[in-house]
Amino acid sequence: MQAVVMAGGEGSRLRPLTINRPKPMVPIVNKPCLGHIFELLKRHGIEDSFVTLQYLASIIQDSYGDGGGIGMRLRYSVEETPLGTGGSVRQLAADLEGTFLVISGDALTDIDLSKVIAFHRERGAAVTLTLVHVPNPLEYGVVITNPDGRITKFLEKPSWGEVFSDTINTGIYVIEPRVLERFDVGEVFDFSKDLFPRLLADGEPLFGYVADGYWTDVGSIQEYARANADLLRGRVRVDALGKELMPGVWTAGEVDINESARITGPVFLGEGVKIGPHVEIIGPTVLRDYVSVDVGAIVDSSIVWRNSYIGERSELHGAIVGRQCALKSRVVLEEGSVVGDHSVIGE
Repeated sequence: MQAVVMAGGEGSRLRPLTINRPKPMVPIVNKPCLGHIFELLKRHGIEDSFVTLQYLASIIQDSYGDGGGIGMRLRYSVEETPLGTGGSVRQLAADLEGTFLVISGDALTDIDLSKVIAFHRERGAAVTLTLVHVPNPLEYGVVITNPDGRITKFLEKPSWGEVFSDTINTGIYVIEPRVLERFDVGEVFDFSKDLFPRLLADGEPLFGYVADGYWTDVGSIQEYARANADLLRGRVRVDALGKELMPGVWTAGEVDINESARITGPVFLGEGVKIGPHVEIIGPTVLRDYVSVDVGAIVDSSIVWRNSYIGERSELHGAIVGRQCALKSRVVLEEGSVVGDHSVIGE
């Protein structure tokens, strides 16, 4: 089976983290969000994927190329103007070989795709939507199904007065290519707003599979921080994070940790991380490649991107620091602080 990975998102609610990279390339612990999606596809035997791009498309193309480096075949479709989720996939129809899967490149999930595909085939569905239960469905499309999974009602991003279910659409679909013919190539349309309501009205077999795995949209700073913490805490099934130095502390390569430093997991340390004397690292924390933490600093429940420096006796509590930043001595960042790439704070 082939997949279409939707990776054109700008991620405006993640700014300043997405000023220099598209939303799917924001790292979650040890690799970009998109990298985790590629791993998930491979885990379920899907190694031939199209990737739809728009915002800062070249960053993704340059990072993954033809996919050979990750054991996949990747082809790209770059939109000059937005065509909607459906319109971007419609452009690929001539190259899609039968039933295919659509998945977002900017969500974190370990949903069993093989079970979704099997369900789709067993039901003879035209489209199968992968659904999950969430406590707050306002930001998503809510769905009601009958006992065998056939969708009976669908509403995109309801108000509280319109909420009729806590079962929401994850944006993971298994689709029969014939349904794309309802729209022309180049026509702007969305799956959830345009295609699915039309299929429902026409009596097409539209099914929902309620999954029990982990899924979260990485759409806001809060969701981004939570996704990193959940992955570190083992709430998401992913490939190994690296070598486990001590219980709850993983590294991607060689690190330099002073013997007087204290580390309380879960913590991920990238290649070349340097932790100085009397430093305290408290999880869930991510220090990506070549981060340096100087004497007496405290990094608590924070994320620091590669090549950044945390100065002497500085403190981070629930903060996010972008790439190639320098926090001078005694800088304090409290919960919710976000520092963009290349920033210098302090003296």
